[in-house]
Amino acid sequence: MKHSVPVSGKEAAPEVVQDLPRLMNRLQGDNEPFVLATVVRTISVTAAKAGAKAVIDSNGDIVGGWIGGGCARSAVIKAAKSAFKDGQTRLISLQPADLLAEIGVEAGEEREGIQFARNMCPSQGTMDIFIEPVLPRPSLVIYGASPVAVALASQAPSIGFDLTFCAPAEELSVFSGAGKRAEGFDSPIRSNGQIYSIISTQGRGDLAALKAALLTDARHIGFVGSRRKIAALKAKLREEGVADQTLDRIKGPAGLDLGAIAPEEIALSILAELLMIRRSGHRQTNIHHV
Repeated sequence: MKHSVPVSGKEAAPEVVQDLPRLMNRLQGDNEPFVLATVVRTISVTAAKAGAKAVIDSNGDIVGGWIGGGCARSAVIKAAKSAFKDGQTRLISLQPADLLAEIGVEAGEEREGIQFARNMCPSQGTMDIFIEPVLPRPSLVIYGASPVAVALASQAPSIGFDLTFCAPAEELSVFSGAGKRAEGFDSPIRSNGQIYSIISTQGRGDLAALKAALLTDARHIGFVGSRRKIAALKAKLREEGVADQTLDRIKGPAGLDLGAIAPEEIALSILAELLMIRRSGHRQTNIHHV
């Protein structure tokens, strides 16, 4: 999300907003990803001082705040783009060439969690900048209106999921909480965040729901049902020409093996599995989700 100012004969340039709290609140409200860059230390002469902040949008544009001129800008934007891809925080240290040589590191090298970059500006100062991605909330798409689906809808918001309910129109009324509602299984699923899908149709549109979920870029597709049922459904999809590589995206039975029996217990086991998947690879990082 950007605001633009007219530029005669040129593409409009992004407007840089100075009210950062208001800007970040707006981006969070719109579930838009952004990176907050904060100067945490400066040595010698630098344009920006410790505490200076800037907001970078998903296009790599600084849309709010200020952390110095071109000397810091290119290194910060490069780090921000990487943070959007992997969701990890970063600390970059911008230093003149002689200081990099003194400590024995090359520009672009990472050591002990610090990424080093060369300061090409005449000031020859040093700036350490913390790069913090603020990512959209993940979406949980629930196919079906079974008791397990209803229990999932009740529990999932407490661990940060936005919800989308996909079920026949006459069954959507079982979902009383907040979330998007889609009649049937054919509506396109859109989200700025990662998508996780759970099929809990229990015989009411199993194949249709699976086909719909496979058309999304969901990070995880879980099916609530026995291994025998999943195998039978995969066999039918295979007969219809669905490739094995695509079918491998379907995981089931959904949830961790906790000995769950009641719908609420099954839902809890599913959310535990989703949380494990969601956090995998990021246990050593400090990632914020809006």
